[in-house]
Amino acid sequence: ANRNYSSWSLRPWLLMTELGIAFNDRLEPFATLDNRSAFEAFSPTGQVPCLIDGDITIWDSLGITLYLAERHRDVWPEDVAARAWAQCATAEMHCGFPSLRSRCPMNIGVRVRLPTIDAPLRRDVERIAALWREGIERFGGPFLAGARFGAVDAFYAPVVFRARSYGLEVGEAGRAWADTLCRLAGMQVWEAAALAETWREAGHEAELVASGTVMEDRRRA
Repeated sequence: ANRNYSSWSLRPWLLMTELGIAFNDRLEPFATLDNRSAFEAFSPTGQVPCLIDGDITIWDSLGITLYLAERHRDVWPEDVAARAWAQCATAEMHCGFPSLRSRCPMNIGVRVRLPTIDAPLRRDVERIAALWREGIERFGGPFLAGARFGAVDAFYAPVVFRARSYGLEVGEAGRAWADTLCRLAGMQVWEAAALAETWREAGHEAELVASGTVMEDRRRA
């Protein structure tokens, strides 16, 4: 879906792009906050992302990652400890951090001043910062589970954009990893496309306004 809004779509898109896994990219823009009726034409849940591989449909970002991992060895680290850590951290991102998701919706093109950072949001951000620091320190960087980009980096990529948009503090190690990720060609292509989008979806924009004060909007008018 929309590059500017769709954090879930970014994850497998970036993973496949950076690992050189060929795919045809089909953009289905959000018409409302709930697009199930339209997206059910190609996705069983009416949600994105959705990967269609011949007769096989995989309709969840983690499901797509697991499907790809059976066919491409670089999705997870080879080292057993790094692989276990990366899989746990990926699963935690997939099902966790509800306050970050609700308080800081992804909107790549803006900079927002939050009125407050309440305890639930602070816990989410502190946990993410601790995860990033642990990964870098345990496995040597520059990526979260070692020297190579993989699924765990892709799953936390939307948080890089969120941290920048909302001024979230992720610590020294977290900032270094975020800078590394922002230098990836795939991240730069995604961000450029997000900034070039001219459409606005009212529900997503309302969530943005409710989150705080928009200080800057870099999107194309």
